This record gives sequence, C-alpha cells and structure tokens, in this order.
Amino acid sequence: MQIIDCTNTPAKDIILQTSEVLASGGLVIFPTETTYGAGVDATNPAAVEKLLAYKSRREGKPLSIAVSNLEMAEKYLEINDQARQISAQFLPGPVTVVCKDKGVVASGVASEFGTLGLRIPDYQLILDLVTAYGKPMTATSANASGKKRPYSISDILSNLSQAQKDKIDLILDAGELVHNPPSTVIDATLQTPITLRQGATKLTSSDMQTVTTHTEQETMDVAGKLILKNWNAVTQTGLIIALDGPLGIGKTVFTKGVAHFLNIQETITSPTYSYVEEYDYTRHQTTGRLFHADIWKLESAAEANRLGLEEMLEPASILIIEWFDVAREYLMNLAAKHTVPIVHIALSQEGEARTLHISDIGAAHE
Repeated sequence: MQIIDCTNTPAKDIILQTSEVLASGGLVIFPTETTYGAGVDATNPAAVEKLLAYKSRREGKPLSIAVSNLEMAEKYLEINDQARQISAQFLPGPVTVVCKDKGVVASGVASEFGTLGLRIPDYQLILDLVTAYGKPMTATSANASGKKRPYSISDILSNLSQAQKDKIDLILDAGELVHNPPSTVIDATLQTPITLRQGATKLTSSDMQTVTTHTEQETMDVAGKLILKNWNAVTQTGLIIALDGPLGIGKTVFTKGVAHFLNIQETITSPTYSYVEEYDYTRHQTTGRLFHADIWKLESAAEANRLGLEEMLEPASILIIEWFDVAREYLMNLAAKHTVPIVHIALSQEGEARTLHISDIGAAHE
C-alpha cells in the first residue's frame, strides 16, 4: 500500500502515479467533494472483482463511474433527455445520475436493473485524473459496507480488516475532508426521476416523490428499486410498504415487483379472501419473509390485530399492506412501537399512465 500526500505532491505526479496503478488493475482511495472514494478501472473485470471483494457486501446495489464530462459518459451510458437536464443543472457536483448501462463496463459495475450511476465530481484533481486516464473510474465510497462515512484515511483504515487493507494499492491522502453528506442519487431511467438516496442536493422541495409508469413492468421496476433503496432498513428492522388506491389500480402488480426483486418464484395473487399471504425469500446473504396483506374488508383495529401483523415486524421481513388507510392509526402505532419505517404509496391512474405518490411516514423516518 502506497500513500501519496496530496498537499505536498504536484498534481501531475499524482495523476501519473495513479494512472499507472489503475492501468495495472489496482485499487485507489481518492478524495472527492463528499467523502473518500474507492476507485478501479471500471472496464477491468479483475479490478472490479477486487473492488467488490473490498466492499464485501453490495447486495445488488450498483456502483457509479466517475467521468470528466457528458461526452465521456455517453461511451458507457445511455443519456436520455431527463438525465441530460439533471446533469446540466447539478454536475459537476455531489449528485449521481442513474442511467441505462451500455454494457461497456466490466460485469459487476451495473445493477441488476441494467443501470449505472453517472458521477462528475466537483473535485479538480479527480476530474484531471479521469481526463488523463481516458477511462472511467468507479466512484463508490471508500468505507466497507455499513461502516463509518469516510472523511479521513483513519476513518477508512480503522474500520477495515487486514484482508481489505491488503486490497488497497494506493491512497491519495488529502487530509480530513469537509463533512459533507454523500451524493444525492437520482434515477433518471423512468419518465419522472426518483431519488434513491437523499444527499445535500434536493431535486425537489417536497418530501413526496411522484413517479409515473406506463406499463406493468415499469411499475414492478419501481417497486424493486424502492426495496433496494430501503434495503438497510429491511435487514435491520424490517419494512412496511403501505399501498392505497382504488380497486384494480395495480397494488398487486407493485407487490409482484417486490417479489421479483426478492427472487420469489411463486405466483403472487391478491390476498383478498385469505387476508395475508407469506413468501420466503433469499437475496444474496439475506434470508427473510415477504408478507402480503389485504385489509380492505376489515372494520376495526381489533380485526387487524387478529391477523397477527405485529409478529410480522422483524428484521429481514417486508410487510406490504393493501388498503393501508383502513387501519392507518393502528398500523402507524404498531410501526412506531417497533421502530419500523413505512413507505406509503398512493396510486392513481389516468388512461394508460399510473402515478405513484411515494412518501416516507412514521416515527422511524423522523
């Protein structure tokens, strides 16, 4: 492991040495305007495999690539009009724009949805490095998954195993960084953008997101992306997905998207007459249960209580509730008691367009 002191080393020397490490398949720790990142040549399969082993636990989350400009990005990503507008407004800066992958980067960089994060950091040394190197570098945070946010090299090294440290070839040490939030992650692949992670930059002043889909597959994709966004909550406390909307609006279609994301092979049907259906799942290293409840016919909180919903709130469990408003107060209190977050989705439809109004509610989100 080599360490370069960025404050006392000419930029051209840093860029030359770092380019040599990247070209040889090495892993580099580098500073950005948010946190320290971990970078390898995104087109090198062996280097990407090393990075994924270093991060240790991604569970399907995509990596991002650092590029110098949109012209470079278009070699690797499909930049639609929406992504172009967001990029023009926020980049360079602490925003990651999720686009469709063109299949040029190495396997393991793109997500299971075929998407890839576009990052143009507002950090001149890294922009100059990527320009000089001529190929994209991965831009994921340098901490091991689930560990302290990396604002200094000591933040990183003190939370790594020896095996992880051995995978680092070069550290660009710029001292302790300003404690900025991580980048905001915006998925631009749908007709309306969806924020997958909120950082310092807010796309909208509202806490509610509105997403429009035109096919069942698009609705299912949104469902999967929302579960991926909330995956830490799923594994740590469990998660409630609260669905409201008129009959036939697509609540069960949404649930099918969740089941597909969880690799559940069983057929998903509406539990209108059974009230609750249960499905086991295994996704990467996580084994849990998906509960699908329909409480439309319930007339009181006591009836909801008899369904045993409280016993379904546990780590690695997802409870999807159709007609959430029927027992909203009871369910809100239940979630608060167990500190389980609720993602509320109100569905509406006009013609072929289905609109999902998505908001985080409940004490666990406060």
